[in-house]
Amino acid sequence: MPDMPPVARAFSNLGIPYRIFHHAGPVDSLEQAASERGQSAGQVVRSILFRLGEGNFAMVLMAGPHQISWPALRAYLGQSRLTMASEDEVLAATRYRVGAVSPLGLPNPMRILADESVFAPDEISIGSGERGIAIILKSIDLRKSIKNLKIGQFAELK
Repeated sequence: MPDMPPVARAFSNLGIPYRIFHHAGPVDSLEQAASERGQSAGQVVRSILFRLGEGNFAMVLMAGPHQISWPALRAYLGQSRLTMASEDEVLAATRYRVGAVSPLGLPNPMRILADESVFAPDEISIGSGERGIAIILKSIDLRKSIKNLKIGQFAELK
């Protein structure tokens, strides 16, 4: 188990079934990631970190191509100001590099929010903690694996 990506270890410890997917080379787009995984873009879950204040972060899970509604997120969090975390802040807060971020295996507890669209497909993929590797699993299993997960409507409505 030591050579497994951190998120695979977390799912194994929780008894959650998953598959590990290794990309053959660099991934340059959401569409490329989805295609190589045999998925639609809506099945790829992005984990986006927001800085709410000094050392205070919240992670939002968003399905593929959907964009976050800043007004909805600010209203839900009760924050008049928030910003996306910088790459350095993402690494410090999650121990994961941008492109491999996941809501599991975090060094410290943080608020995890998920747009309801994340759970629309039966199967999804998320970051593994290592670039070029994804974890594929059932969306219901992701939902069960995150304690205190808050699900809402955080995507821009079109």
